[in-house]
Amino acid sequence: MAVDLGIDLGTSTTLICDENGEVLLYEPSLVIKSNTSDQVVAIGSAASDMIGRTPEGVSAIMPIRGGAITAYNATVAMLKYFIKQVATASFSRVRAVISVPCGISEVERRAALEAAQGAGIRDVALIEAPLAAAAGCGAEIGAPVGCMVVNIGAGICEAAVVSLGGIVESHSIRTAGASFDNAIVQYVKRKYNTVIGDSTAESIKISIGSVYAGIENESIEANGRDMVSGLPKTATISASEIRSDLSETAAAILDAVKITLEKTPPELAADIMKSGIILTGGGAMLRGLGRFININTEIPVYIAENPIDCVAAGAGRAVDFMLNRRGKGIFGR
Repeated sequence: MAVDLGIDLGTSTTLICDENGEVLLYEPSLVIKSNTSDQVVAIGSAASDMIGRTPEGVSAIMPIRGGAITAYNATVAMLKYFIKQVATASFSRVRAVISVPCGISEVERRAALEAAQGAGIRDVALIEAPLAAAAGCGAEIGAPVGCMVVNIGAGICEAAVVSLGGIVESHSIRTAGASFDNAIVQYVKRKYNTVIGDSTAESIKISIGSVYAGIENESIEANGRDMVSGLPKTATISASEIRSDLSETAAAILDAVKITLEKTPPELAADIMKSGIILTGGGAMLRGLGRFININTEIPVYIAENPIDCVAAGAGRAVDFMLNRRGKGIFGR
């Protein structure tokens, strides 16, 4: 008996969905290995819990950067571990569609396929992440009309125009969700002489981060280390004071949208003016980002329902079509 999976190998998290788009696994894309024996110490959530608390002799590895594999052996170990979590012994075969960024090299595509096979996935295909995101959020991507998706992950942002089941135009940038976190880290360091960790910055972003001035000005306490004394220090951060720094990252995402629209055929651009732009990925959840893009493009902007799940859900729904070529599948052709 085979199990069909859609896999979103993200810079910060890995999601696995079944063929119906239901989430089976949501884990950090993180591996902790021994520096001496190359032995894997922890993977996923267990590895995340150890960050900042690891003894000498072990290293934390993020094997995926910007949607591409940068540590092959760690990726294989991580995938193998995650597959075991969702595919029990009753399944004799695992089939999967894995998302990859648009425009990656043939070498990077081959690495993704070989890593999947090394993890025990017998049948595997690759799908561009924006196309999977469009399918996952319910867009009619097989229709002869233009649909624009902006998928904002942790390490990469991709704006793409989809029509007739394929990507017509796209533009990718390495400015994405993690860039918002880094902007907060740098601001707190500059303003309060305090060093905070990436997880603290992410918590600030989720709690009070925004790129639109019309949103209520909330505040949050951030715990870090004083750069002068080296002692623990708490700083109170407000939404309004970090908005400018976050807006610089949002402006880069806006530029990616505009560049993609400039390359889009007029007929499809007219469709997008009517249907709007769909934001997916974890970065889409930053408050005010949709409004920011709407104001600067005069195009309606919508946040997908469950934006974090869209890529993996779309990949899961694509398994039957991409590996069996039965019927029209999700792509309508």
